[in-house]
Amino acid sequence: MSKALHQQGAHHPEEETDVSSPGFRPAQRLIDLANAVRTHPDLPRALAVRLLVRHGERPAELAPDAFTDADLSELRDAARQLADLLAEPDPDAAAAALNATLAAHAVAPRLSRHDGHAWHLHVDRADAGWGEWLLASSALALAQLLTEHGRPVWGECAAPGCRTLHLGPGPGSPRRYCSPACASRTRVAEHRRRRAAAQDGAGG
Repeated sequence: MSKALHQQGAHHPEEETDVSSPGFRPAQRLIDLANAVRTHPDLPRALAVRLLVRHGERPAELAPDAFTDADLSELRDAARQLADLLAEPDPDAAAAALNATLAAHAVAPRLSRHDGHAWHLHVDRADAGWGEWLLASSALALAQLLTEHGRPVWGECAAPGCRTLHLGPGPGSPRRYCSPACASRTRVAEHRRRRAAAQDGAGG
């Protein structure tokens, strides 16, 4: 079933950063969906619906007769594809991937205002399915952020063993970790490694 009308996603108070860029909220929606498919490769319906509602989709659009198993499969596949893009740290490679995604899934931009939202750009087809909608709208959001900041403000956590994707606030130093816990754990491990190396050197 096509995703004819959709919202760009409402900001949720539990999100830990807030950026005024028009691309930020759809990008956060993507981060949440991409992390979900990494943690749950089969992306259960209940989880997908909960995340979509959190980001502004109407529950009525997500009832089983409207959001079918085929729609869920499309959304899941798109989120997996975009998760790989989000893990790319190089600006040129990220830009090339975004250009390819836009070329494959986007159409001419159009302004839209619906469901109480301000005017905003859509680049997905009016009759786009859920997967194509996610690919087109997410690529636009990430392209806006890359244009604004000159580098990806998203990425994969640098902590060993953690593959959680994150979205940074933009200004300042690039964000490296998904959470303070991962940052602290990495610093402690590095401190212990240096201390052990120093002790080994002193003992030798």
